[in-house]
Amino acid sequence: MYAIVEIAGQQFKVAKDQKVYVHRLQNKEGSKVTFDNVLLLGEGENVTIGAPAIEGAKVTAKILGHLKGDKVIVFKKKRRKGYKKKNGHRQFLTEIQIDGIAVSSAKKKASAKTATTEDKKTVAKKAAPKKEAVVKKAAPKKATAEKKTVKKAAPKKAAAKKEDKK
Repeated sequence: MYAIVEIAGQQFKVAKDQKVYVHRLQNKEGSKVTFDNVLLLGEGENVTIGAPAIEGAKVTAKILGHLKGDKVIVFKKKRRKGYKKKNGHRQFLTEIQIDGIAVSSAKKKASAKTATTEDKKTVAKKAAPKKEAVVKKAAPKKATAEKKTVKKAAPKKAAAKKEDKK
């Protein structure tokens, strides 16, 4: 079973006994944390999607420790101007381990949308309306007057010059 949970403003795909690094949480090391904002639950072929969150679903986790992430260097430069700025920072993180994903059974049946992948395909086929071909008849052509044919006359000067050269 897996879930997509919003933790500290970011979305994570989590499973039981998985370790995740999230933005710094205010709780102390060793304490238990519960996340109520579960956006999606998946178990085999069954996928439950919340609108926007699934009511009654919770993810519990244990805080393993607080730490800092890798150093990130930000360097800015404009050539031929003598402008250089070098900054850096290390992000504050919290390491958590997912203890479990719980769903209350009464609310699971009444949750937003539950469907298997096969059901999604059949629903999509049924929902798509079939377009009927519309055939437009061409307007009758108007009777046109006689076609005028214009013949270009050969330039007389050029023909005369060729005769003079021979």
